[in-house]
Amino acid sequence: MAAKRAKKETTTPKITRRRPGPRAKWLINPPNDMIEWNDETIRALREHLQLTQTQMAETLGTRQQTISEWEVGMYKPRGGMARLLTMVAERANFVYEAKADEKEKE
Repeated sequence: MAAKRAKKETTTPKITRRRPGPRAKWLINPPNDMIEWNDETIRALREHLQLTQTQMAETLGTRQQTISEWEVGMYKPRGGMARLLTMVAERANFVYEAKADEKEKE
């Protein structure tokens, strides 16, 4: 005869929530020093760096089409790519606000 097997008690696994990391606050409130990346600022940065869309795409590790879509305003860079653009801009001494003020004076 087959021995009866005792039923194992099944317990539901305890779900623990992870605390958000230090960069999670950027999702809600970006740092004050981050540039607002839109079609004008991206094009201005690329021209400041004297790069073509293809060269900028290779530098950032993305596609030329992505750069084009940013520059026509179809999409905006998010998350890590926005932060990478900010870092590139800082290293290149890119100051967009000054250029915006100059355009208004003309």
